Amino acid sequence: MLTLIALGILVSADLVAWALFRVDKARARRGRWRIAEATLLTWAAIGGVGALVAMFGHRQRHKVSKRRFVRVATLGAIAHGAAITWLTYRAR
Repeated sequence: MLTLIALGILVSADLVAWALFRVDKARARRGRWRIAEATLLTWAAIGGVGALVAMFGHRQRHKVSKRRFVRVATLGAIAHGAAITWLTYRAR
């Protein structure tokens, strides 16, 4: 049961990161107020997979030219993979 809750938290973090990156891109296109880079970097670390999907998975290529964002999101995705692997083997 605890494993499912932890997986739910990881997926939720990915969804929040994805949504924040998408909202920031939409605001950038409209010339409106943007989400702070510190906020995006924090959520890229927490929800790395969602951030990477938002950055590369759509044709918009948002924040891809900023190496720091790519590195932080990649490390977050690796951490998610390690957490999911650990949770999966722990549940056995």
